[in-house]
Amino acid sequence: MSDSSIYAMFHRIVSNRPDGVGYRTKRGGAWVDVTWRETEDTVRRIARSLIALGAKHGDRICILADTRIEWMECDLGITTCGGATVGIYPSSLAEDCAYIIEHCDADIVIVENDDQLRKLTTVRNDIPRVRHFVMIDGADDDAHGVLSWATFLERGSGVPDADLDARIAAIGRDDLASLVYTSGTTGVPKGAMITHGNMLFSSESATGCLQVLDGDSTLLFLPLAHVFARLIAYVSMRNDVTLAFAESIQKVAENLREVRPHYIASVPRIFEKVYDKILAGVHEAGGLKAKLFFWALGVGTRVSRLRQDGKPVPAFLGMKYALATRLVFHKIQAALGGQLRWAVSGAAPLNKTIAEFFHACGILILEGLGMTENTSFTNVNRYDNNKFGTVGPVGPGIEMKLADDGEILFRGPNVMKGYFKNPEATAETIDPDGWLYTGDIGEIDADGFLKITDRKKDLIITAGGKNVAPQRIEQFLKMSRYVSAAMAYGDRRKFITALVTLDPEQAPAWAKAHGLDPDPAHLHERPEIVGLIESEIAAANQKLASYESVKKFRIVPGDFTVESGDLTPTLKLKRKVVTAKYQDLIDRMYAEA
Repeated sequence: MSDSSIYAMFHRIVSNRPDGVGYRTKRGGAWVDVTWRETEDTVRRIARSLIALGAKHGDRICILADTRIEWMECDLGITTCGGATVGIYPSSLAEDCAYIIEHCDADIVIVENDDQLRKLTTVRNDIPRVRHFVMIDGADDDAHGVLSWATFLERGSGVPDADLDARIAAIGRDDLASLVYTSGTTGVPKGAMITHGNMLFSSESATGCLQVLDGDSTLLFLPLAHVFARLIAYVSMRNDVTLAFAESIQKVAENLREVRPHYIASVPRIFEKVYDKILAGVHEAGGLKAKLFFWALGVGTRVSRLRQDGKPVPAFLGMKYALATRLVFHKIQAALGGQLRWAVSGAAPLNKTIAEFFHACGILILEGLGMTENTSFTNVNRYDNNKFGTVGPVGPGIEMKLADDGEILFRGPNVMKGYFKNPEATAETIDPDGWLYTGDIGEIDADGFLKITDRKKDLIITAGGKNVAPQRIEQFLKMSRYVSAAMAYGDRRKFITALVTLDPEQAPAWAKAHGLDPDPAHLHERPEIVGLIESEIAAANQKLASYESVKKFRIVPGDFTVESGDLTPTLKLKRKVVTAKYQDLIDRMYAEA
């Protein structure tokens, strides 16, 4: 806890191993290593250039770009000159970008390319404060205040190092390092004020929970506008881990095989997609291959359960597991790089079945918990002490308790300073004693492991007075390989209904195999597909209590996506948006009862 700022931690790593590889990025089709010394040189150039553009201590500076090495360099450059990074998801609509830029009072915006710049030009009148746009990929445009990357970096050449060092010396742990705007599942997004101390503490506390070894590497593909990705980047930095930046979300599978990381961080949806793809391939292969796979899975499941219970694996079972690994599991492990020791899942609930499946295959997924307001970290399962279906114990230095109604509360140096320009919302979220009210409902077992049961505001209370957790229902529905997304509904109603979307690969494949037109535009209307999903929901209902089982459903066209506005950039369901969009459809299901 001796570091006074993010730069102080960064500089300590650089000083300890200047020629160590801090980052890797793909350029011209080949991976390029960037040393810590080279990174610091770039970071200081960025910081000096921001000073030259008039950035002052405490100024908020926006980054509108995909995850890439320049994002990280800009983040470090901004905090090094005393500014605060404000990340904006590149998938955000123009008006949402304008809201954040104007709300945070930014006058410098770093944009990735012409596409993102054009988006901002459509709302130029709504962001009058902005004086400079810095283009990572693009050309100068003096008439519109656009600086190319090369021109921007040259601007700082006249700023003495002594001026930058004075800025660095003035930064304290309580200074603002970032404004992280909530994804806005309900209402207008709020800017959580994350300090240098918040990020330093959280990266240190998380390090105390995770097995990070000398020589480790990782692959980052989560959006850096989200604090979860930033935390992983700072944990990696703190531990002198080489962090490689994925080329894109579409190339993650390819990049995993190339980089061969020792650990990764992801949201549950990625693991769900891999799970669905594996099982779909098995079912498609059929015959002896399918029998071999399910034999191996049975062996792996028995080994997994013994290890979860802390019991030794009998010699004969161990021999069968080694054979299962050689014949089946090594292919799954190789798809994730071949040397992955663990993965961490966060930002949304992970289905216990998914965790158990991957562990049986020799891949450990450690579920954790965090939210924007506590720097994305409070709990995580440990490499050598974990329970599937929980988010693990709290990290060192963090306090946890349950309110009378079961709401989970946290207190510690990871809790944000408050919401920017919103003292009322801050007071509603953090009480006078420093306890952060999360809105999550949970249970803590005798070993201190926390289990999330639902979101407080999402709880369904049926007309019969039963409390129902919609996420639990949705997780079971999404276990079907033919279902991509689901939303359970039923507050104040007599029974539960659901909206589901079809998996864009598996549903058309099933249709084609059964002699139907696989055109996805009309697939949701086919009675055969409705019958298929009905049987899948019936199977899911077998795992649910009668009062939480789905009595009626409708298949909606397309999928729930970020672009359609149904999901947040971190792939969380916007319940109010989806409900409003399909309210007539929902009402008709109840009218038919």
